[in-house]
Amino acid sequence: MVITVAGEKKEVKDGLTLPELIAQENVEMPEYVTVSINDELLQQEDKESTVLKKGDNVEFLYFMGGGC
Repeated sequence: MVITVAGEKKEVKDGLTLPELIAQENVEMPEYVTVSINDELLQQEDKESTVLKKGDNVEFLYFMGGGC
């Protein structure tokens, strides 16, 4: 099936789970990444059980603090 990851279309296996995708994509600090699927932020507790579907648009977001 085809999904979009960070703006790039990718062919992945059917039934791919979010943790599997995070591992495949070598996501830095996966415990701190926020995931958006189809423009909806995923709750942290739902990460482990999420199965991706054909056409999903996945983004990995990192929120940084700082400033003056």
